[in-house]
Amino acid sequence: MRLAANDDLNQTHIDRDAETRTMLADTITRHMGDNVGCDTAVPGLSFYRCGKAAKSVTAIYEPCLGVIVRGRKRIELAGHVHEYDDTGFMLAAIDLPVTSMVMDAGGMKDFLSMVLKIDLEMVREVAAATDAETLAPSTPATGLAFGPMTPALLDALSRLVGLIDTPRDIPVMSNLLQREILYRVLNSPVGGRLRQTALAGTQSNLTARAIAWLRENFAQAISVEDLAEISNMGVSTLHHHFRAMTAMSPLQYQKHLRLHEARRLMLAENVAAGTAAMQVGYESATQFSREYRRLFGAPPLQDIKAIRATAA
Repeated sequence: MRLAANDDLNQTHIDRDAETRTMLADTITRHMGDNVGCDTAVPGLSFYRCGKAAKSVTAIYEPCLGVIVRGRKRIELAGHVHEYDDTGFMLAAIDLPVTSMVMDAGGMKDFLSMVLKIDLEMVREVAAATDAETLAPSTPATGLAFGPMTPALLDALSRLVGLIDTPRDIPVMSNLLQREILYRVLNSPVGGRLRQTALAGTQSNLTARAIAWLRENFAQAISVEDLAEISNMGVSTLHHHFRAMTAMSPLQYQKHLRLHEARRLMLAENVAAGTAAMQVGYESATQFSREYRRLFGAPPLQDIKAIRATAA
């Protein structure tokens, strides 16, 4: 009898989650209209969709929570490939240059997802107000993590999205719901990564200073010694923790930032390859072309032409 009761309870949760995802899909589709991506009236919340499996795209992920409502997606960070769907969530605890691809658009329907930017100050406040013993332990790993989608987290996300239809509630309820969402994430198996990045004085937080500096100044020449001074760490300690969090050395990370930005300039602003190379800090066009091909699989002009042909 107890097994039957547990089966009934599990089925109830499954049915409820499916109903919640249907509601989310309807809200996102209705709000987006014909757009591929859009921000919402809820601070930090954005929606995205794709009609079919697509060519890989590059992006710089800021600290955020990524949730797939329908479909499946692949994300690559420095050669490490991860896939996730609506049964989990993606957590970026730091700025990361990634390549992503929609693997499955949900059968005959569009791929749908949403992204919630993470306010690290809010993370610190939520973590400070929570009994440390109840939070998930920290494990050393990259700043990109994937956790399980729980009914409680899905419900909180659903209520946050629902604010779009009651705009008068957004100024008060948005912060409350985002705090609840952060609490759920901090209590997840990957919550320790976010907590360690946000809390001042931790090695992850000190490393994040160097990452933030590179993110804002990637076109400038800088040594690892200078980065270590910025982050108030020893050179070897910084190098160890930097690689643990980004899967790259500081100079590799800077190179990825430069190449991702150059690709964006050529695609979005129609900047010539040579000009884009100089704008992101390259002095040699030959070196730029060589490193671009190594990362993206084709020389700059060939790569951009192929992306535009696919988009067309």
